[in-house]
Amino acid sequence: MIWYLLYPLRGTTKAPSLSPSNSVRVAFTRYGNYVAQHVILALLISGVVATILIYPIPYLFTDDFTNGASNLPHHVWTVARPLGRDAGIMPDIIMRSIWVHGDYMQALNNDLLSSALELQDELLGPTERFSPSASRGLSSSPQHENWPLPIRERDAVHIVNGLTNQSWFFHSPLLYWECSHQRILADTDLITTVNERKTQSTSANVTLRHSIVFSGKRFAERRLLAADALVITLLYLRDSPVGRQWEHNAPLLTRKTVGKWDIYPSSGKIETSQLYEFQFRPISLYDIISLALAYGLTFTYFLASLSKLRAIKSKAGLTVTVVTQILLSIMSSFTVCAIFDIDLSRIPRAAYPLVVLAISLENMFRIIYTVILTPAEHGSGSRVGSAFGQTAHIALASTVQNVAILAGLAKIVSPGVAGFCIFAAIATVFDFFYLSTFFLSVLSVDVRRIELEDELSKASTLRHNHTYCELKERPSWISNFLKGRVALSTRIAGTIVMIGFVIIAQWHFFGDVGVLEPAKWLFGTSMWQSTATTETVSPPEEIHQARSPGSWLRLQDHETAQEVINAIKPSAFSYTAQVYDPLVFVLKGSNRTPPQQKQNLLPAAYDFVNHQLAEFIISIVLVGAGLRLLASYLLLADEETSDKLPGFDENSNLSVKTLSGGHVLDVAMIAASSDGQLVSAGLDRTIRVWDIRSHGTSYELPGTKSLDGRGLFPILGITVDADSKWLAIMSVTQIRLWNLTEYAWSEPVPMDSGSHNPEVFCFHPRSTQRTPRLVIVRKDGTLTDVSVIGDHRRHEASACPGQLLTARSLTYKESNTERAIQILSLSRKGGAFISRELETGWECESLALNDVNDTTLHQVVPLSPHPLFLIGSVSSVYLVSASDGVVQHVFATQPMVSRSIQCEYSDTRYNVPASGIGYSAFTMAYTAASTEECIVTRYQPAEGSEAIAACAPSGGAGGGWCTWEEAIETKKHINEPGTWGIVKGRCVIGVRKKTNPSRSTRPGAFRRRSAAPRGNTGTPANWQAWTVATDGYSEADDARSLFHDGLGPEELLVVPGLGPIAKIGVRSLAFSLGNVIKVVSAGGPERYSVDGDSGVESLMTKDGRRGRHGGPVRGKS
Repeated sequence: MIWYLLYPLRGTTKAPSLSPSNSVRVAFTRYGNYVAQHVILALLISGVVATILIYPIPYLFTDDFTNGASNLPHHVWTVARPLGRDAGIMPDIIMRSIWVHGDYMQALNNDLLSSALELQDELLGPTERFSPSASRGLSSSPQHENWPLPIRERDAVHIVNGLTNQSWFFHSPLLYWECSHQRILADTDLITTVNERKTQSTSANVTLRHSIVFSGKRFAERRLLAADALVITLLYLRDSPVGRQWEHNAPLLTRKTVGKWDIYPSSGKIETSQLYEFQFRPISLYDIISLALAYGLTFTYFLASLSKLRAIKSKAGLTVTVVTQILLSIMSSFTVCAIFDIDLSRIPRAAYPLVVLAISLENMFRIIYTVILTPAEHGSGSRVGSAFGQTAHIALASTVQNVAILAGLAKIVSPGVAGFCIFAAIATVFDFFYLSTFFLSVLSVDVRRIELEDELSKASTLRHNHTYCELKERPSWISNFLKGRVALSTRIAGTIVMIGFVIIAQWHFFGDVGVLEPAKWLFGTSMWQSTATTETVSPPEEIHQARSPGSWLRLQDHETAQEVINAIKPSAFSYTAQVYDPLVFVLKGSNRTPPQQKQNLLPAAYDFVNHQLAEFIISIVLVGAGLRLLASYLLLADEETSDKLPGFDENSNLSVKTLSGGHVLDVAMIAASSDGQLVSAGLDRTIRVWDIRSHGTSYELPGTKSLDGRGLFPILGITVDADSKWLAIMSVTQIRLWNLTEYAWSEPVPMDSGSHNPEVFCFHPRSTQRTPRLVIVRKDGTLTDVSVIGDHRRHEASACPGQLLTARSLTYKESNTERAIQILSLSRKGGAFISRELETGWECESLALNDVNDTTLHQVVPLSPHPLFLIGSVSSVYLVSASDGVVQHVFATQPMVSRSIQCEYSDTRYNVPASGIGYSAFTMAYTAASTEECIVTRYQPAEGSEAIAACAPSGGAGGGWCTWEEAIETKKHINEPGTWGIVKGRCVIGVRKKTNPSRSTRPGAFRRRSAAPRGNTGTPANWQAWTVATDGYSEADDARSLFHDGLGPEELLVVPGLGPIAKIGVRSLAFSLGNVIKVVSAGGPERYSVDGDSGVESLMTKDGRRGRHGGPVRGKS
């Protein structure tokens, strides 16, 4: 709600999004990372705190209000509330009382009790062995006004003999001894007597609870130990002669006893009074329906939100976690309220979880949604830490806001509602505590599960899967809302529920007034008065009363109110009483000086410390040990899984896996597939196939070292098909195919390939497992399409008239089932050409690039699976349509290293040509020529847009999409990048050689968990793997030693630089370093799978021997 209130200043109702460098976000992110990395510690802290706060509950709460413990909420609304002096309401009953004091907190004294009995008899007449039912049937109308009244006439109008306008009854502690001097003086254990008879009833069927006959009580071990005042109370209806007798006798009594008592007021005349309303309103059918509806809506919202969380491994587990956190918050709050003696019994118990539930769900789902939107390629700890860093300030601000609102409401609402407000404020604070410990640790465990990663990846890429045509006719917000397509914002739901319930609770205590009366009361114009006005006359300070009359009156429990209501208004839920200030008697010579140290907390809390502390400490230790063992057992499977992943460190966003022992000499060429197979060819004339999924197991292709196999070397290119069934090897004189599933060679295909590596060497997208086809573009510009098995049919054409500079293959969807391939090429004179496969064969066309007059073109980057590609020049990058050669957009860049451009874009597989092409994110990176920095530029849709229209029509994108000019552009500069590549998953991975280990590394957000030790240039410790997120999640930036996973004999070789590199899987790169291959993955262990929409060229052979600047993966582009 605070963001809505700040709308005039901020211009938006959205919660502020802190920048990644903001100190508050950094602090919360580090905390979230720490919790994700130390799950057991976080669970232990939350568990121990919960044990400390929940264990005392049975000792602090009771259903017996008279024993010094806090009273549990019931199913009723109860309150004792003062009314305004001009309320104009006739009271149902009148209350007069005397308070009798001796020494401070020494009211339970034989002499004082006996003296109090004398005062009682002077006011009411003789009360020994009081039994008014014996006068039943006598005339109830006294015939005279002579005082004192005859006993039989007085007893005849007692309420036990029938309810009339003259009825009366009284409460007195002296009834414990049947108002007998002899019994009082003979009692040697007054404490035992008052505790044993605390459930004794009067003749009016009202229980003589300690709360109504004593004031200023002190309890220990749930027994009354002392009291400060004896309270004798007369309750009578307006025509009662007993009430008139009390009024007549009180002034006479003061003059008669002035020598023994100090009396306040000294005249004995009490004129000041306060009108009170006492309520005992059972929860009604309307209340039950309202609460059921509120809980039902909350539960429905929870289930609806839960059903959308496909990225949660266990929804039942999440439900248990949510319920557990809410219960912990509620029970912890009950304990704190009990310790500070905050009465929570005024409101039905069913209402307490509702507000906490609404606020807690708001914060929990906000974190869950942020985790889902965090890229799945980041480590589990990074995802949770990043999500907490992005949302914690909102949860904290919401907590502070709600506490402030509740604290303000507690000042102006009724006492019972004020207690509820305090409870809700404390529960809100505990909810944030358990959110940042218990819930965060459980969520990090769920995120850590391997099964979560696929769903997270889908959730993060599908949220912008809207086609261009679907957005052209955009329905209104109201239409979408009515159709259930718009989710209601829950940022203010908890606050609205909280304030709404406080208003409803307050309304229950205004049940008999007009509709506008609560509003008038808030502005001070109502007949209802706040708690602050209850004290009509302040008691004299020299008395030092342990409890004031006003607070004593509010202390009366709901059961007393119920009994009085049953006596005077049997069919009602409330009554009004005109309560006169008490006539105070203090025995002369009494020491009224209170002790310097007063017990301000609940008496049961002191009892708990004195009698249960040892058991309490032992229980905490046992619970902590049990939680430690249980958490370790539950997380054992995850730890075993992590141990089986070589090079994986759950505290890092980088994992490094070493493939060694396969080659004697350096690796010269590698190729990889997306499902985890990697092929390497070494200078030792061996070719090995590695299975990364099986922890790096490998086998050597047979026959490569035999005389017949020598024809394979030198190898010019290797590639793997999209289904990972065929491995194609191109040598100078032939092409051979190895079946990766049947482990068999095919017949060789003779081909004079020259002595240069091909520019394009890939499988045709329409090739099948039985009839594989290869597309080859050689350095001389010749394009060859050959069927490798069967009749070896081949078609040759020219891919580029003149001298070829570079060529790339572009694969895209022609229909839902068919994919096509095109060859994009550049000539050394700056010409651009495209080769298409027609029914008659391959045909090369020149692309008349409009608005391009640039002779420095040096690179082609296909944007498979869409008919788009990039053409790079020295300081510009052109986005070109493959269908007609139209330049769609020009990206301005710094002068760059030749052939260093790479790009990565969101999965837009649902965009088809008829709908246009839109990107929810587009990232381009290159190496700057002057500084050799890696410059990463990211484009995101403008505010309110769904995607960037790659080919926007004139006049703007429309349909909820934005143009390139309207897109949000962000840049990152990475110093000393070394050799790098962009992988699917919004991150850059690189390997560099640190010439000076002490030199700082950019970006500054790198977490150096395993910083390389000092050493000479070329030693293994100087090689460093790093990753940088391209989407602003700087928490995912990381760096670590490339040899962090252990040094074997093969790895101690000193090598001058990296060899060939290749993409493998979705977010991994394979780097060759001498005869060793390092597979570096960003965001935890790689999940390998075949992606049918990947461009075939991305699986092409990579030969890094020609790279001069340590550039990108496509070193030959």
